[in-house]
Amino acid sequence: MDPNDILKQMIAFNRSVFENAFNAVTVILEQREKMIGMFFEHTPWFPEEGKKIVGEWIKAYRKSRSDFKAAIDENFRKIDDYYLQEEKKEAGQQ
Repeated sequence: MDPNDILKQMIAFNRSVFENAFNAVTVILEQREKMIGMFFEHTPWFPEEGKKIVGEWIKAYRKSRSDFKAAIDENFRKIDDYYLQEEKKEAGQQ
């Protein structure tokens, strides 16, 4: 088997593992956000300022999670582009 094929399979495996893990963590975090929302609905004594702070914290966390995912996706795209260029070079040499 060609070493480049092995490397491509390793990258595809790592991408798949990342996607699955990221999606699982996202589901857990979204469930946690729902639980926090339900807690706030059932606790009228909780100060509005505190609810606002937690809401801002959740928004910041969502944005950070989205930015992290975008950075990882961009790096996987760069790897794909690099290997596509290498394949073209190899095809041109033959």
